Amino acid sequence: MRKKTLALRGTLLAATALLAATPAPALSQHAAGGKWLYLTVAKGGDIRAREIHGRLLMCDPPRGHVGAAKACAELDAARGDVDLIPPRHLLCPMIYDPVTVSARGRWTGRRVDYGHTFANTCDLAARTGSVFDLPDPHKTGPVPGLPR
Repeated sequence: MRKKTLALRGTLLAATALLAATPAPALSQHAAGGKWLYLTVAKGGDIRAREIHGRLLMCDPPRGHVGAAKACAELDAARGDVDLIPPRHLLCPMIYDPVTVSARGRWTGRRVDYGHTFANTCDLAARTGSVFDLPDPHKTGPVPGLPR
């Protein structure tokens, strides 16, 4: 039994030395941080609402939703911070129909954790650009109320 233990220990030490001497492969941009966000939109102002949907927005190359290229460009200009996206000048109705959004992920190695409730979808679009312009899963077009 002692010989088997010594043989196994020697094999493990040799394997460890071999792995330590082998250069590690370069990390892909996604593994190293990348640019991606999981976006959610909940109608009714409650993230626990029944009418919630989400999408994974990936920006190298842009994909994930209809306006991915535009959303990625806006996020690049804001360094991944949704709060720094310049507001659009839209005339929004003063109707309270709350919508809660969240964005969680990584942007060039930095963690992103954003959440906010807006008065309505027009207010959302005016303050977050194309980022949350997600298609409604129950319809073929974008979320109702978001200007194009």
